[in-house]
Amino acid sequence: MNRLLEKCAILLLCLPGFLMAGSVAVPVLALLLALAISAAAQLLSGHFLAWALLFCGSAACGAMPILLCALPLFLYDALRERKWWLIIPAISVTANLGPLSTQQLLCVLTGLAVTVIWYFRVEDLSRSVNRLTTLHDDISEKNLQLAEKNKRLFEAQDNEVHVATLKERNRIAREIHDNVGHMLTRSILQTGALQIINRDEKLKEPLAELKSTLDGAMTSIRESVHDLHDDSIDLKRVLQEMADAVNTDAGGKSHFDVSLQYDAGDYIPGEIKLCIAGIVKEGISNAVKHSNGDRIDIIFREHPGFYQLLLEDNGHAASSDTDSRETGISADDRTPVSRGIGLRNMEDRAGSVGGRITFTQSGRGFRIFLTIPKGQNL
Repeated sequence: MNRLLEKCAILLLCLPGFLMAGSVAVPVLALLLALAISAAAQLLSGHFLAWALLFCGSAACGAMPILLCALPLFLYDALRERKWWLIIPAISVTANLGPLSTQQLLCVLTGLAVTVIWYFRVEDLSRSVNRLTTLHDDISEKNLQLAEKNKRLFEAQDNEVHVATLKERNRIAREIHDNVGHMLTRSILQTGALQIINRDEKLKEPLAELKSTLDGAMTSIRESVHDLHDDSIDLKRVLQEMADAVNTDAGGKSHFDVSLQYDAGDYIPGEIKLCIAGIVKEGISNAVKHSNGDRIDIIFREHPGFYQLLLEDNGHAASSDTDSRETGISADDRTPVSRGIGLRNMEDRAGSVGGRITFTQSGRGFRIFLTIPKGQNL
């Protein structure tokens, strides 16, 4: 569109030369021919045929001198094609300038000069726009990269604050357990001893009330300590540490590649955290001891109504083991396995939080699948 507008402006510079002609038919024919050549050159821009048309149009000026008035239009198209020399054949008109007046020649020269100046100014402006566009794109890209870095930095800071908070909760729970808990225990024992050696009937009831108060305080502190300790467990961190421990053994290498997918909210009841961590630890241990596979997948997700854990390896039991897996399983069918001590422990953990756990084995691997309804733990 910009090129079309620019050519219209150049055409206005060419019109005075055509209007100064003595006749009407020849100038009109020449103008239509020039427009046709210019339009075709623009349509075929970048092709050899466009260059040939411009070359022929310039050469036609020798046979039709009035066509020289359209030379600025041909020059503009040639400059846009980066081949200004296509208008050199127009020099042949110098041998037959008789039909053209001095005013027409001045119009042609003026049009050529304006066309050259206009072209280079437009090209300079176009380069400036391109540079600004590139600069804008670079700045936008760097802003996106900066925003991404800031996001990761904030996430890292939030994670550090979260870890520090959990450590502080754990420290407070330990301090309460080691100091206040022990002092209350000693007070309860001393009160019990006083009740035994007391012979004063008036002190029996106060001592009983004191012991009851101390027992209640001890129970309350024990519950608070358990709550603080449970809240201080970062389940994702615990599971990741288990996976990392298997990924890298003492020698720096491991034949297992353990992947963890964790998709759960920040709040998970403490008993469920302990259940999940215990089952994952037992499952990984069984896989490392008895599986001949090379991959373990751990997936933990929180759904609106329940929690879900999937732990699966891609191997089968390397030897008989009543504590984990049963041999003689078909390689084609996924079959429930017998319950050894380890699997029964997992079932007990799942049952303690109202969950359901299943174990299946096939030639494609061993799977532990656990679901825990949320309603059981509200």
